Order: sequence, then structure tokens, then C-alpha cells
Amino acid sequence: MMKWLDRFYQKSEFYFALVWIGVYCAANSLANPLSKMIGVGSSASLLWNLALTVLLLTWIRKNGLTKYYGLCSSKIPAGRFLWYVPLVLFMFRNLWFGFAINFPATDTVCYILSMLCVGFLEEVIFRGFLFQALAKENIKTAVVVSSVTFGLGHILNLLNGSGMGLIANLCQIVGAVACGFLFVILFYRGGSLIPCIVAHSVNNAVSAFANKAALTAENRLIFFAINFVLVMAYALILCRTLSKEKNREMA
Repeated sequence: MMKWLDRFYQKSEFYFALVWIGVYCAANSLANPLSKMIGVGSSASLLWNLALTVLLLTWIRKNGLTKYYGLCSSKIPAGRFLWYVPLVLFMFRNLWFGFAINFPATDTVCYILSMLCVGFLEEVIFRGFLFQALAKENIKTAVVVSSVTFGLGHILNLLNGSGMGLIANLCQIVGAVACGFLFVILFYRGGSLIPCIVAHSVNNAVSAFANKAALTAENRLIFFAINFVLVMAYALILCRTLSKEKNREMA
């Protein structure tokens, strides 16, 4: 497996990224109905995402790509990122309308662990593999494509048996594009995916305790608007703090 990944990666970083996006999305779409068949929510998702996390982390470390894909500390002081305070607000956004127990204990544990893996996988695949492959040619294109691709990937929640409605899914897609833009700026500016992985993972895991009963149509729109403004404002502030050299690259 490792040798095959090495050969594929050396042949084309871009197609390597696209295949991983496809594999990840397809497998997680099949995991929801499989978990229902098993009788334990998120159990199949956990097994798949944990296996994939171990595989990709092992492959990245084996090939000495940890720094290239941002699995290292940031080269920029935290103060330049406003000490990540806006990111902390984002991490716990799913509790803005209250706390609730939504799943049985076993299902909750499986869901949280699976979502922690998802945070790692999606950051490595979309911000690591895809962004870095495209950034070699054009930074601006890499930022846009990785952000939009990440957002559009969430359309699968409309088809994979998650029960999400059309309006909620559209809000999720637009919000994911904005979050993708913020995360890619964090990675590009600081050289580290760690803040993105932590924020993404915690945000996903905390959703297990979101008070969904309070998410009326009106509250959902309020949630979407506040989240969108917070994420985009933070991303644009970070864009303004880029060095002159990097600003020219993104212009």
C-alpha cells in the first residue's frame, strides 16, 4: 500500500489529492447506512476514519512531509492571529443555542471519535494535499479551489441518509466554503495545519451536544449569519496581515 501511494504521489500531487477526496467522500457516504445496519450510530464511520487517519499520518511521516503539510507548530507568533480567539468562538459554535444529549452513550463516543478523525482528515486532504498541489502554480487559485471544493463536498449530507434538509444543507455548504477559506489562510499564513485541525475537530465533536430543538428556521438563519460574518471577518483580517510578498502572490 505504501509503495503504491508513493508512486501515485510522485506521478501527480494534484490527482493524488483528487483521488483521496473521492475515496474519503464515497466511503463516508456509505458509512452512515452501514452504521444503521450495525445498530451503533457512527460505528462504521469511526472504523473507516480511524483507519484512514492512521494510514495517512503514517505515510506523511514516512515520507518526511510533516512540515510540508503543516503538521508542525506555526512559524508566526500567536499574537499575529489575535491569539486565535475568533477560532475558539468558532470551535464551540454548535453550543450557541444550548446543550443537549442527542445520542445514546455508545453512539456519542463513536460520533465524537469519528468527528475528531474527520477534522484531521479533511484538513490534510483539502488544505494539505489539494491546496499544496495547486499552490505550486497559483496561490489565489489554490485558495479558491480548495475552499469551494471543501464546501461542495458537504452536499453529500443531502444524499447519505443523514436526514439533513435542503435549506440546512445549503447553509452548511456556504458556511463550509467560508470556513475553508479561513482555514486555508491560517495554513498559508502560519505554515501550520494544527490550529485548523484542532478547531475543525472540536467543532465537529461538539456538534454531538448541539441543541437541535432550538434550531428553528429563524435561529438557523441567525446562526448561519453570525458564523459567516465571524469566519469571513477573521479571514479577511488575517489576509490584511500577510507580508507584502505574500500579498503580491495572492493578488
